Amino acid sequence: MNTAGIGRLRELAETIAVLSLSHLQPATRAKLQANALSVNAYPTEFGGLVHVGTTPHRVPVEHDLAVIGELATQAGIEWLLFDAEAPILDELPLFGPQPPEA
Repeated sequence: MNTAGIGRLRELAETIAVLSLSHLQPATRAKLQANALSVNAYPTEFGGLVHVGTTPHRVPVEHDLAVIGELATQAGIEWLLFDAEAPILDELPLFGPQPPEA
């Protein structure tokens, strides 16, 4: 196995944290699924990946995401993966499911 690229690959690595989708308000979850957040995001079937960066290029306009992004920045996290079955962080608020549309 060629191991010459291992160090370089580690240099290119970015940090990620996996959080419960319940930490986002229903409106923010809907924007994530519609790929309409104010920051770079990539929706998935069960949530989505959001780039926050250790030096954010822009602060999310979605207040709940901005709070989580600030905490992530302080922790040195560059990506957040929101997933319906991911762990809950006790220090963050939780929001119920999106109300059914009429």
